[in-house]
Amino acid sequence: MQAMSLAAPGGIDQLSLIDIEPRAPQSHEIQVTIKASSLNFHDYAVVVGLIPAADGRIPMSDGAGVVTAVGEGVRGFSVGDNVISHFFPQWISGRPTAACLQGVPGDHVDGFAAQTVTMPASAFSQAPTNLSHIEAATLSCAGLTAWRALCVETALQPGDWVLVQGSGGVSVFALQFARMMGCRVIATSSSDAKLERLGELGAQHLINYRENADWGARAFEMTGGRGVNLVVEVGGPGNLPQSVDALAVDGCISLIGVLTGFSGEVPTAALMTKNGRLSGITVGSHSDQLAMSAAIEASGLQPVVDCSMPLEALGEAFRHQESQKHFGKICVEL
Repeated sequence: MQAMSLAAPGGIDQLSLIDIEPRAPQSHEIQVTIKASSLNFHDYAVVVGLIPAADGRIPMSDGAGVVTAVGEGVRGFSVGDNVISHFFPQWISGRPTAACLQGVPGDHVDGFAAQTVTMPASAFSQAPTNLSHIEAATLSCAGLTAWRALCVETALQPGDWVLVQGSGGVSVFALQFARMMGCRVIATSSSDAKLERLGELGAQHLINYRENADWGARAFEMTGGRGVNLVVEVGGPGNLPQSVDALAVDGCISLIGVLTGFSGEVPTAALMTKNGRLSGITVGSHSDQLAMSAAIEASGLQPVVDCSMPLEALGEAFRHQESQKHFGKICVEL
């Protein structure tokens, strides 16, 4: 079978297609034919060397496919099942611990840029029945991150305000989940064309942040002076002052991305005055993923896929991600 291998110390040009032998499942393992994967910033960071990985690492943390063999002692999976991967195979439920955040596919261990994988059954869950493999491959990282921000770490109610930034995978999922819950959404972007598409997905208010430098205050005004209950923060430190300006009293900023840098100033006095919370989020647990999948099935939600490329074009897919021209998720078909 074919797989994509990354040579240390990383770089898009260090990706190469290789032939490897599939492995039969042992006790408590399943073998899965991978049909699709999707690109996340985490995968990009591994590939370009921002996150060091072992020489020859097979990247990609998201995988969707079909079970082709089941090892002894496996419960809950049968040959022919459509499955999706877990970003944190060891995080079953509850709050995160250092131990349960280990074993990330495509980073700590080989990932899903391979036509067949054999892993512990705990690395997978059943895929939502209403999604294709490509759509299902978008859920394990971006989808679950947005789900945890809206449905686990906060107690949003219908009519509450959610602010999403940009049009990447997490932000688009957050918009979709917020609308599914009956929340109102303000979306920001530097592109009027992307803002139009965000509006078509249900965002009630749109802000071009290049044309509105004080977009936090503008968002606060759009809520009638109430402020937003949740900011899905993908920009990081460069955005935090504006996000705090947009925040309601007792609101939450879910810190998910660091696109504007890895450190910076936090307006602590303003955050304290608003009794606001700054909550760091890295994906979620197995039980969170099961709840998300059930909601997707019940609502008929369809993930937004920008494009899909073959495995041999994985480098091209990362360059497309690097360009920031995409809307939603970039996928790879195997």
